[in-house]
Amino acid sequence: MEKFIEHTGLVAPLDRVNVDTDQIIPKQFLKRIERTGLGEFAFFDWRYLEDGVPNPEFILNNPKYSGASILVAGPNFGSGSSREHAPWALSEYGFKVIISTSFADIFRNNCMQNGLITVQLPAKDIDLIMSNSLKLTKYKITVNLEKQIICDDLGFESSFDFDSFRKESILKGLDDIGITLEFEDEINNFELKLKK
Repeated sequence: MEKFIEHTGLVAPLDRVNVDTDQIIPKQFLKRIERTGLGEFAFFDWRYLEDGVPNPEFILNNPKYSGASILVAGPNFGSGSSREHAPWALSEYGFKVIISTSFADIFRNNCMQNGLITVQLPAKDIDLIMSNSLKLTKYKITVNLEKQIICDDLGFESSFDFDSFRKESILKGLDDIGITLEFEDEINNFELKLKK
């Protein structure tokens, strides 16, 4: 997992509530066991028309948001089934941060396990970020996990809560396996004692 300390990126708005994991990555793409190749299928049913042509009405197909790495969305993002493919798809699509007023717990945990940062903000802050991303060209924000602050160049700044254990892990770039491997010497010594 890559370290995440601070990121500045273009914001894409997804002004929808209750976006569930089946909308993030539809079930027909869950046959893959690799973490790669899922980005092209993120939001598939919204991104493409029935004939496979990109849907011009879907906000993320707007060239204005090409290369966006921060997604701001409505409440209850990531609800539904607990598929880990959802953060894999979002990460491979290019997102490094998802901002919402609320996330489904399992989805949020899956994101943190994969280095995808979820930032929970009050509705008024979400409304401001959403509005700026819709009306301004190349609207960017900065997310600093170390300081737990989000800000833009227009004077907006807000702090956010983040689980302290997950924060330290992500700042170091460690998933659960990486955390376990930090104790490799102790584990090896324990196993040697068991063999005696």
